[in-house]
Amino acid sequence: MDDKILLAHGSGGKLQQQLINEVFLPAFDNSVLNRMEDQASLVLPPGRAAFTTDSYVVNPLFFPGGDIGRLAVCGTVNDLAVGGSKPLYLSAGFIIEEGLPVGILRDIAFSMKKAADEAGVLIVTGDTKVVEKGHADQLFINTAGIGVTPDQISIRASSAQPGDAVLVSGYIGDHEIAVMLAREGIQLKSPIKSDAVPLNGMIQVLLSAVPDVRIMRDPTRGGLATTLNELAQSSQVTIKIFEKDLPVKDEVASACEIFGFDPLYLANEGKVIVIVPQRQAKTALQALQTHHYGQQAAIIGEVTKDQPGKVYLETKIGGMRIVDMMAGGQLPRIC
Repeated sequence: MDDKILLAHGSGGKLQQQLINEVFLPAFDNSVLNRMEDQASLVLPPGRAAFTTDSYVVNPLFFPGGDIGRLAVCGTVNDLAVGGSKPLYLSAGFIIEEGLPVGILRDIAFSMKKAADEAGVLIVTGDTKVVEKGHADQLFINTAGIGVTPDQISIRASSAQPGDAVLVSGYIGDHEIAVMLAREGIQLKSPIKSDAVPLNGMIQVLLSAVPDVRIMRDPTRGGLATTLNELAQSSQVTIKIFEKDLPVKDEVASACEIFGFDPLYLANEGKVIVIVPQRQAKTALQALQTHHYGQQAAIIGEVTKDQPGKVYLETKIGGMRIVDMMAGGQLPRIC
C-alpha cells in the first residue's frame, strides 16, 4: 500500500478494498464487521434501544492522553452511558484528506479498537471517504452508537428537583487545556493529559448504588457551566455551585490564568455531572470514588427553586455571581 492516502483510496476500487483489508479490518476485527455487509445485523437484549451520533474534528489529531480516534469512541460511548444505557455497538465513518500518512490512520484505528475494548463495545460497520488535499484537515470521524436502557431506568434532563445535590466525577478542564497546549507546542513541567475515557463502567457502579439518579450529563463543549445551564433550563430550577468544592488541578488553574480561560467553560471528555436526591448524595459520591475514573469526584452544588433556569456560583470569599451559558467557544476544534 502507498504510504499516503490517495484519492483512489476512496474510489470504491482495489485501493479502497486494500485500505479496508489492511487498516480497518485488522483494527476492528469482530464477527459482525467481518461479514462485510452494507449494514450490521444486530441482536439487542431486552430494554429500550438508545441511539446517538457525533462527529469529531479535533486539531491536533494526537494530544497528551488521547487522539481523535479515542475521542470518537469515548465520546459516543459516554453519550449513551449518561442516559443510563449499556453501550453495545458503534459505527465509524472516516473523511480522510488526500495525503494523510497511512501509518497515522492505522494508529488511530488501533487506538479506537483499544478504547472500544475498554468500553466493551464493538465497532460493527463503517464508511470511508477521501477528499482532495486542502478540502479537509487531515481526518474527520463520525461515530454513531447503539445501546440498551433497562426499563426501570429513567434519566432525563428535566428531572432535577429543589433540594437535590449536584456532583461531578472528577477534575474539570483537563481535555481542553491538553489540546490547547499540544496545538501551541507548549510544554509544562507537570504535563496535563486529556481525560478522554469511557465512563460506562463507572456509571454502572453508580447506578447499582443509586438506581434513582435523576440526571447525568457529560460536560463536553461549553464545559460545566454551559451544561449546568442546559439542565437548569430543562428542569426549570436554580442550580448553585460552590467554588471551594470545584475539583480543578493546579496546573489547569494556572494555565487558565495565563491564557485568560475560565475552568467552568473548559471542555471535558471523561467527566459526568450527576444530580441525585440529597439523601443519596454521599452514597453516590462513594460509588463514584470507588471507580478509578471517579476518585476525585466531589459534591459541588445544590438545586433550589429561587430563579428557575439560572446557575449561580458562590465564590470562595462568599460572594455570588451568575454563571451564564457560554456565548462562544474559548478554543475551536477541540472535539
